[in-house]
Amino acid sequence: MSVMKIGFLDIEWVDLLDVLLLAFLLYQIYYLVKGTIASRIFLGYLLIYLLYLVAKAVGLELLTTLLGYFISVGALALIIIFQQEIRRFLLIIGKSTNIANSRFFLRWFRPPAVSEPATPLKPIVDACKSMSSEFTGGLMVVSKNDDLDKFIQTGDSLDAVVSKRLLLSIAGQYSPLRDGAVIISDDRIRAARCILPISENDEMLTSTGFRHRAAIGITEVTDAAAIAISEETGRISLAIDGELYANISSAELEEKLQNYLMDVSKPRRRENGKGNNHT
Repeated sequence: MSVMKIGFLDIEWVDLLDVLLLAFLLYQIYYLVKGTIASRIFLGYLLIYLLYLVAKAVGLELLTTLLGYFISVGALALIIIFQQEIRRFLLIIGKSTNIANSRFFLRWFRPPAVSEPATPLKPIVDACKSMSSEFTGGLMVVSKNDDLDKFIQTGDSLDAVVSKRLLLSIAGQYSPLRDGAVIISDDRIRAARCILPISENDEMLTSTGFRHRAAIGITEVTDAAAIAISEETGRISLAIDGELYANISSAELEEKLQNYLMDVSKPRRRENGKGNNHT
């Protein structure tokens, strides 16, 4: 085994691999929490730990003891504080190593590819087009692979066939179901008035409204696609993988939904919730 000497250090190739893997892991963690509240909390925790090391080196026993109690429960505190970020990180690992995404699995165990998504897109796109022209606000979530049951349970269960008329009725001005999101899965409108997680990304434009932040939020924690129609401007926006494609036409909406929902073999590009805007 070759050994490289730098001064008094003996460095083997395993050591280089160890450093590279650690650097890659730290970069992924930084990229995951960048632009979120979690990054500020993490920075504050590091500053406290640095203060602890300085106090210990100088010999400030009282301050060292006090900070030591805080540091001793630091691991548990970080798990509680960063539970959402840890979940996203594990989702990245799980989706990148998922056997269901391997070519071998897709070749032998996947059902034959179909020409249409499980949920028909035409009634959804037609409803969005009508809502846009009438300046009717709306928020729809179309599932892909991930289970959305915990979000469905926050709303009113419907379990109805997807149709343009029903979607327009739900979004109507005097409809009791118009607030919240409509969740669509497997050719069924599963629920309305559903509560979605709000994106905490600080890098989003200040003009991004609550409805659009909710659309981005659901795509940060699941692989679903979310459609938001602005009540003020009538513009249609599509959120996929934490990215917001703003002010798109109904034709672009159908094309992007078709391409995303049909791409079953491709893992998610993003789980970091950066929420970039595309116009």
